[in-house]
Amino acid sequence: MSYQEANLKGVYLFTPKIFEDSRGHFFESFRVDSALREIGQDFQVAQVNNSLSSKGVLRGVHFQQQPSAQGKFVSVQTGSIYDVAVDLRKGSPTFGEWQGFFLSEANKQSLFLSRGIGHAFLSLEEKTQVSYLCDAPFNPINERSIHPLSLAIDWRDIASRNDIGDFSMSEKDRIAPEFDKYSGPLFGF
Repeated sequence: MSYQEANLKGVYLFTPKIFEDSRGHFFESFRVDSALREIGQDFQVAQVNNSLSSKGVLRGVHFQQQPSAQGKFVSVQTGSIYDVAVDLRKGSPTFGEWQGFFLSEANKQSLFLSRGIGHAFLSLEEKTQVSYLCDAPFNPINERSIHPLSLAIDWRDIASRNDIGDFSMSEKDRIAPEFDKYSGPLFGF
């Protein structure tokens, strides 16, 4: 297994070793002992979430504030996404910065997001299925969102390169506060 640290501390791109033969392929999509050994985090799965999105669906930026913060391990089962991590840890040298990754059924890569990292993605294909392993259960009281278009994320460029016109967003994401106007608690670093 191979974890590569991203520009944002606490974000890792995971590329599995794939074993292929005439029957198909096999790979380990996640192992807790490898995560501990390679990134130093003991990630114990407390909840597994799945989403199905049409092409052009934009989800996020989502996070849970303390004491319900979640670490996430995000994978794509079918289709493809442009996945974005946003550093929401006040005091972090990369606070407010973001980094994007292309995750797909074809490349089989996953993204590990430490607690304090916001998460968003744009579905690039119809019937894109995304799975999230979370290290803490969902708590609606501590759920928060930041408007995904309020950061300088290159959503429109990615959309145009993938023949996506308008974004499809939930009402929750459409009315979420902009990043520079968000007044709720974020995370200490």
